[in-house]
Amino acid sequence: MHDARELIALGPEAVRQLARRNHALDLDALEAAGRRRTAAEEQVSRLRAELKAVARTGTGTRTGAPSEEERAAARALRDRVQDAETEARAASTELSQWLQTIPNLPLDLVPDGRSEKEAVEIRRGGPPVVSAGGAVPHHADIGERLELFDSTRSTRLSGARFHVSRGAGARLERALAAFLLDLHTEEHGYTEYAVPFLVNRETMTGTGQLPKFEEDLFATRLGDRELFLIPTAEVPLTNLVAGEILTSAELPLALTAHTPCFRSEAGSYGRDTRGLLRLHQFEKVELVRICALEDAPSQFDLMVGHVEKCLQKLELSYRVMLLPAGDMGFSARMTYDVEVWLPGSGAFREISSVSDCGAFQSRRAGIRHRSGAGRNVPAATLNGSALPIGRTVAALLEQGARPDGSVVLPDALVPYTGFQRILPGGRTA
Repeated sequence: MHDARELIALGPEAVRQLARRNHALDLDALEAAGRRRTAAEEQVSRLRAELKAVARTGTGTRTGAPSEEERAAARALRDRVQDAETEARAASTELSQWLQTIPNLPLDLVPDGRSEKEAVEIRRGGPPVVSAGGAVPHHADIGERLELFDSTRSTRLSGARFHVSRGAGARLERALAAFLLDLHTEEHGYTEYAVPFLVNRETMTGTGQLPKFEEDLFATRLGDRELFLIPTAEVPLTNLVAGEILTSAELPLALTAHTPCFRSEAGSYGRDTRGLLRLHQFEKVELVRICALEDAPSQFDLMVGHVEKCLQKLELSYRVMLLPAGDMGFSARMTYDVEVWLPGSGAFREISSVSDCGAFQSRRAGIRHRSGAGRNVPAATLNGSALPIGRTVAALLEQGARPDGSVVLPDALVPYTGFQRILPGGRTA
């Protein structure tokens, strides 16, 4: 969330930057809402000062006993204070609710553009991309042929966009999650967390999923409690320190978790209906870093490097793309999409998004740290997928496919799977 005073101070520049994000900011209306809040807060301060003055001066009578007239005046003043406080809360709530619908401002280095087609390639990594010319099947077909997936039963259980893995397929998914967590905790310095998969509305609001994107979420009720299934572990990990003031010694925080993720995929009708790329329920290892705002650029580069290290160890071909302003997530001020090569589709597809959110989420969630000047200021938050299990399995199957119908896995996974080749019939070697 933005600081209203800072956004108003930017004036036309804020309007221009938000237009790059396809958001039309009514600056005049924002300024008017800001003035209403300021006027209401000033009225509360004036009336409270009057009430304190009355309490200090006492009744002014010789006996010290207040007259009925004086008591009535004091009661009336207290009522006016309460009314003013109610008005100030309403004005503050109105402004806050409006600010919660405004996306983050993009950094200057973020290019213009409204879709992933306008992303800028930064670099490539992993083995050179080899075009298979249609020779490599889609990962869904590989998985069914090797008896790793069971799409018929998953559809019967839950309908479209769900997944059942079995045998070597289930073992591969479990091994991949363990490999990624070990890499991040033992080599990259993250602390692993086990977190709730159901969170409240305040938590979802803290990281920016609510109020604007409620249609993307799965909600449920437990008695009178409203809860949401998490769309990513970014939500509980970031909110672990919501409302807290962190010390400089605690920063940067580096957090990771392996969780299921639940998304309605609203607006994706007809896209990626087969396979593991777009599911209502999938598993993912998530990274979150929380630091001082001035350290965010270096922490961002570090996190991108951690994602790339995963792909390099898995021997997967990939590229790093800088997203344009109009294609970034709501809370991000800069995002790199890391895309993996899928020869079965003949295309690069997103496998990770790494986002620098600046102080945007911290203002919403109340995450602060004590600065060198001794002030409590919003921290910066960063998050990234490292990696989604399903999409990584898809890449491993397609890039590891061999002409004899088998799939060869990278050396880094063998200690976790206990096998390096998956053979027809679900056999392993």
